[in-house]
This record gives sequence, structure tokens and C-alpha cells, in this order.
Amino acid sequence: MFMTYLKERRSWILVFLLLQFLLVFIAYIDSAVSIESALYYVFLSAIIFVIFILIRYQKEMKFYKGLKEAEDLLDFSDRENLSPFEVVVAESIAHHFEALKKTVSENEHRLDEEKDELLSWIHEVKTPLTALSLMIDRLDDQSLKKEMIYEWLRIHLLLDQQLHLKRIPFMENDLFIEQTDLESVIFDEVKTLQSWCIQKGIGFDIDLKYTEVMTDAKWLAFILRQLLTNAVKYSDASDVRIKSEQRDGQIILEIADEGRGIDSRDLPRIFEKGFTSTAYHKDSAATGMGLYLASKAAQPLKLRIDVESAPGKGSTFTLIFPKNNEFLQITGM
Repeated sequence: MFMTYLKERRSWILVFLLLQFLLVFIAYIDSAVSIESALYYVFLSAIIFVIFILIRYQKEMKFYKGLKEAEDLLDFSDRENLSPFEVVVAESIAHHFEALKKTVSENEHRLDEEKDELLSWIHEVKTPLTALSLMIDRLDDQSLKKEMIYEWLRIHLLLDQQLHLKRIPFMENDLFIEQTDLESVIFDEVKTLQSWCIQKGIGFDIDLKYTEVMTDAKWLAFILRQLLTNAVKYSDASDVRIKSEQRDGQIILEIADEGRGIDSRDLPRIFEKGFTSTAYHKDSAATGMGLYLASKAAQPLKLRIDVESAPGKGSTFTLIFPKNNEFLQITGM
């Protein structure tokens, strides 16, 4: 900080050195002025100047250090000890800070309104979607019925993603941690995708050695929905294998498919928002949101999602539940 101050005051230092040099030069060319007296004066002046610099450094940098370290830039209550320039700086910062705070508050309020409107719209759209599902069930043309169910399911899943996208920032306020039956959650999600799986000739091989986990059932279901949807979307006629086991005291849930797989260069980026694929970049069916939302939802649940994949050999997503579950202390169980 001291070097920064010296750089800021280098004009003072240069002027002082120039004046001292001028005095010595005059004493050198003018015999009436003693060179020894001039040098003695320069020595005393240098000491006084150094003391002056140190005093000014302590006084001025106290204000600027406060600016650098302050969490609240509006804390300028002790303005009596500030110099006139420091008062100008403090008032300017306070004015701009208040303006920015007002703008941020207005933007946050506007975003909250937009979020509430979007959530309300999604819930409103679900009503005609439910009615449309009942109408599709009454169709006699099986070929048309399958196509309608597939398109209906796509709309349903996209709306579901948007709904949870808006809820995730406030997810921790919505958590309800309890002992959850893993089997029932998985079967509910498989049932939702049943018609799509029948259409593609995809089956499920489920082997759950452990069925009880401590988590939030609703958000776990959402994470599984994204993983299962991807497994079905990118697979042809084959089985999706789901199994649970215990390793080192942790419950492990694996979801493995035999689909097109993921290129090794894409693996580090699959959980990024909006990332689809480099190998299948023109795939218009991919939104790049499913795995991103799953990873975001997994964080408050203390879940880890690992993935192993190779092109043409399918993908295996592993959900690893925490070993020493922090939720036990929260629920008091």
C-alpha cells in the first residue's frame, strides 16, 4: 500500500528533489552561498519531507483502506476527520451506491414478478395438458396415438424443466428431508415415460438392493427424471439398467443405458448450462438443460453425480448419496 501511495505522490517527490537540486546548483555557481550550508539545508529538508510523507500516508491511506475493506460503502459517518477532497469522494460514492442499490432492488422486484408470472403460466398450461392427455387416451388410431403421446410428453417435460429452473434458486427453502422409498420414486418416473419407452422398444432392468435413502423425494424424482429422460431419448431398443448397492457405507444408484454415449471431450462439460454436444451439434432435440438442472438440484441434497460413457457404448450415471448424512442432524432422527 505504501508503494502505491508513493506512486500517487511522485509529483510531490519530483518537485521536492528538483527544488533541492536547484538550491545546490545555485550554491555551486554562486560563491556567496556556502555549499556546506546548502547541503545541510537539503539534509534537514529531506528529513522533514520524509516525516511529512509518513504523516500524510497515515492520514490519507486510512480513508482509502476503509474504502477497500468496507462492506458498506455508505459508512462515512466520521466525515469531520476527512479532508475536503475525501468528503467529495465519500459523497460521490454514497450517491452512486444509493442509485445502484435502488436499481438492483427494482430489477430484483421485476425479476420476481416475471418469475411468478411464468410459474403461474406453467401451472395454467398444465390444465389443458391434462385434458389433452385424456383426449389422447380416447384415440382409436394407435399410430396417431403414439405420436401424440410422444409430443405431449415432450411438452410436459419441457414445462417441468422450466418450472424447476425457476424454483432451484430457492430450492433450500423447499426441501423436506425424510426417509424416502427409492423404489416408489423410480417406478413413478418410469411409469411417466412408459408410453415413450414402448414406442422405442426400451425396457427397464431394475435391481434395488437398497431402497431407503434420506433425501427430498420430490427433488430426487426431478433428478431421476432428467437422467431417465436422457437415457430413453438417446437409446434405441435396449434395456436401461437401474441398480442400487452400498459401497463404503454409501448408497449408490446407477442408471446405465446402451445408447449413443458421450464423447470423451464432452464429458467435462455435460453439466454446463446449455451445452448439448460437439459430436451431435445439430441435434435440435437437445436443450442442454436436463443435466445442468440435475447437477444444480443435487448440490443442496448433498448428492454427487458421476458419469462414465463412451461413444456407441452407452452411458452410466451414478448417484452417490452422502455417507455421513448431514440431514440426520437437521431432522433430529
